[in-house]
Amino acid sequence: MQFGYQPLAGAADEMLAPDGSVREVWTHFLHSLSRMSEEDLAGRVAKADRYLRDAGVFYRAYGGQPNTERSWPLSHVPVLIADKEWLALADGLKQRAELLEKIAADIYSENRLVQEGFLPPALVAGNPEYLRPVAGLKPAGGHFLHFVAFEIGRGPDGKWWVLADRTQAPSGAGFALENRVATTRAFSDIYAETHVHRLASFFGSFRDALQGHKRHTDDRIAVLTPGPANETYFEHSYIARYLGFMLLEGEDLAVVNGQVMVRTVAGLKPVSVLWRRLDANYADPLELNQSSQIGTPGMVQALRSGSVTIVNALGSGLLETRALLSFMPAICRRLLDEDLKIPSVATWWCGQKAEREHVARNLDKMVIGPAFSRLPFFDDGGESLPASALKEKKAAFLKRLESEGDRLVGQEIVKLSTTPAFVDGKLVPRPMSLRVFAARTRDGWQIMPGGYARIGAGEDVSAIAMQKGGSVADVWIVSDTPVKWSTLLPPEESFTRNMPGSLPSRAADNLFWLGRYIERAEGALRILRAWHGRFAEYADRDQPLLANVSAYLAALDIDTEETVPESLVMNISSALYSASNIRDRFSPDGWLALNDLAKTARDFRAKIQPGDDATSAMTVLLRKLAGFAGLVHENMYRFTGWRFLSIGRYLERGLHMSRLLGHLSGPDAPDGALDMLIEIGDSVMTHRRRYNVATARLTVTDLLALDPLNPRSILFQLNEIRTQVEQLPNAIVNGQMSSFYREAMRLHSNLALMTPEGMTGDIYTQLEAEMERLSDLLSRTYIG
Repeated sequence: MQFGYQPLAGAADEMLAPDGSVREVWTHFLHSLSRMSEEDLAGRVAKADRYLRDAGVFYRAYGGQPNTERSWPLSHVPVLIADKEWLALADGLKQRAELLEKIAADIYSENRLVQEGFLPPALVAGNPEYLRPVAGLKPAGGHFLHFVAFEIGRGPDGKWWVLADRTQAPSGAGFALENRVATTRAFSDIYAETHVHRLASFFGSFRDALQGHKRHTDDRIAVLTPGPANETYFEHSYIARYLGFMLLEGEDLAVVNGQVMVRTVAGLKPVSVLWRRLDANYADPLELNQSSQIGTPGMVQALRSGSVTIVNALGSGLLETRALLSFMPAICRRLLDEDLKIPSVATWWCGQKAEREHVARNLDKMVIGPAFSRLPFFDDGGESLPASALKEKKAAFLKRLESEGDRLVGQEIVKLSTTPAFVDGKLVPRPMSLRVFAARTRDGWQIMPGGYARIGAGEDVSAIAMQKGGSVADVWIVSDTPVKWSTLLPPEESFTRNMPGSLPSRAADNLFWLGRYIERAEGALRILRAWHGRFAEYADRDQPLLANVSAYLAALDIDTEETVPESLVMNISSALYSASNIRDRFSPDGWLALNDLAKTARDFRAKIQPGDDATSAMTVLLRKLAGFAGLVHENMYRFTGWRFLSIGRYLERGLHMSRLLGHLSGPDAPDGALDMLIEIGDSVMTHRRRYNVATARLTVTDLLALDPLNPRSILFQLNEIRTQVEQLPNAIVNGQMSSFYREAMRLHSNLALMTPEGMTGDIYTQLEAEMERLSDLLSRTYIG
C-alpha cells in the first residue's frame, strides 16, 4: 500500500526524522505495511477490534447525555521508540519518581520545603488534596508512592518534557496491556519479527513487591475501586484478575480494632495491602470527605495503627498539583542535589507577582487553569483556553489574574510531536503524548517498557483526550537484539491456595442474583414461547388458555401485548448489571455470551411480531441463554462463588415452577393447561416415556413437582440447594447446622415426603413463601 505521509509543520514526528528520512526503528514496520493490500490491512484492523469487543474492553464517557460505556478507541498503529532513547527516558523518570516520594515525605512530616522557601505555604495549606488527618503519619510500607504515572510529550526540538505527574490513583496500566494484546493480534507477524520489550516482568515485579508488604501470609491484597460507575472500572477488574488480587469496594471493608477487614461469606478476613483506585479524599467518610458513599469509615485510623499499606498513600494526590511543576527544578537540586533529567513543561504559579506578570505578557501562548487541577488538555477537569479564544478573553482575564492569582496557573502551550495513525485507510500525522508508568519494586523504581500513547482526533492538541474524541495506541520499545521472554508464572513451583471463604459478601450477593435473574428470564421465555405458539394457532387473545396465562403473566409484570416484554429485557439487563459488579470473577466468554443475549433481546423487541415470529425469537433467546448456562456449568470453577450462583438459579427455578403449578394444575385450569405446563417444563418426551397415559393432573404434578431426577422439578431444585448449602462456609459449626442449612434441609425433606394427591394450590403458595424466606435467610447469613 502507499502512504503519502506528510508531517505537520513546526512539530517533531515520531516516524520521520527532521530531514524527512524514516527513523531506523520504524523501517521494518513500514516495510511490512507496504507489502500489505488494503484488504489485508482492513482484516488486521478488524481482528484487533474484534478482540477488544469480545474481551469487553470499554471506558465510560461522561457529558450531557447519560453515562454510557464506549468501545475502546484503539489507534492501530503502535508508537515505536528505540530502546537506547527509552533507557535515557526511563532513567529520568526514575529520578522524578524518587523526587516525588521525597516531596511527599517532606510535606507530610517536617515540611522543610515550605520553611526554607522552596514551596509557598498557600500551595500546600490551601490545596484541597492536602489531607491534614494523615499529616505526620508514616506509611506502614515505608513509602508514600508505589505506583505513579507520567504524561510526557516530545517538543518541536525533539526533546521530551514531563507534562504532568499522576500520583493519586494512576489509571491506564491495564489498558496498556489490552492495547498490546489487540495490536499484536493485528500485527502478530511484525511483532514476532521485532525485538519489542515485553510488559509482564514489570507487573510481576510490582506484584511481588506488594506481596512483600503483607503482614501475615494469609492476609489479602486487594484493588480498591470506586465501583462500576467509574470510567476506568474495566481496568480495575482487569488488573485485579491479571495479578490475582481481590477487587473490592469501600462497602466490602470494615475497620475493626484498627485492622482493615473484608466482609466475606466466612466472616471478616484481614486485608493488609490496598491498591486504591479511588481519590484519597473519598477513602474515609469519618475523617475525610463526610459525603463519601464509596469509602470505609475508620480507614485513617487503620493507617495510624500501621496495619495496612495503601498504594499510593492517602494525600499523595497533592503531588499532581500543576503549580508544583514550576518549583520542581529548585526542589530537585535541594533534595537530590542534581538537576532534573527530564524538564517539566514551562509552568508559572500566578500567586507570585513576577510570574503573574510573565503570564500576562505571554497570555497568547498560555493554557490557564486552576492551580490545583490536572492538566486541562489531557484530562477532563479544568478549563482549556485555546489560542484562538485567548485574544477575546484577554482583557477580562487580566483583571481576574490580579484578584485570583494564587488560585491560577499558567502553562506554556506545547506543540506535541506527531505519530502515524490510520484515517480512511491512510497514514496521517496526529499529535500524541505518552502515559508512562513507574512501579516501586524490591530493586527500586522500574519503568514499564512502553505504556500507552494518547492520540489526537485531529491536529488540535486539545482533542487528545478520549472524552474529546481522541484514541490510544500501544507503545513498542524496540531493541537491536532479541529481548528476554517474560511471564507472570513463578520461576519455580510454589503457590498459595486461597481458602474458600475469601469470597466477598458483595460478590456472593451479585452471583446469587445473577443466577436468579438468568433463571427468571428463562422462565419467562419458556412461558412466552408456549403462549405465542398457541396464539399462532388460535389468533385470539381471548381464547381461555391464552387469556388465563396472560393474566398470570400480568401479575408478574409481563405484558403479552408486548411481543418481547420490557420486563424480560430488564431481567436480562439486571443479570448483566450483576455480572458487571464482579467483572474480576467473570470469564470473558461468559461476559460476551451475556452481552450477546442482552443485545439480541433488545433487537428483537424492536422488530418481532406476535405468533410464529415470536415463537422463533424466544427459541433463539433460549438457546443463547442455554449457551451462557453451559459456559457456567462447564467452565466455572466449583468454588464458593459458583455455589451462590447455582443456589440463585435453583431457587428461582423452584419459585417459577411452584407458581406455575399452583396456577395451571388446579381444578379450575382451562383446557390445555396441563399440556402447556409439560411444554414449559421441557418435559414432553419424559412424560411420554414415564407415563402410559395422557397428561393428567397427578402425572404432571409427579413429574414437575416431586420427581427427584427431573432437572425442572421443584424437588430437584431443593435437593440441589441442600447439596450446595452444605458446602458453604460455616454451614456446620461445632456440629450444629446453621439456620440457613437447617431451613434448606427442612424444605427438601417436607417436599420429599409429599405425594401428588397432596399437592394443592395452598401447598404451592406455602412453598413459594418458604422459598422466598429461604432467600432472605441466605442474605442474613452470608450477605449481611
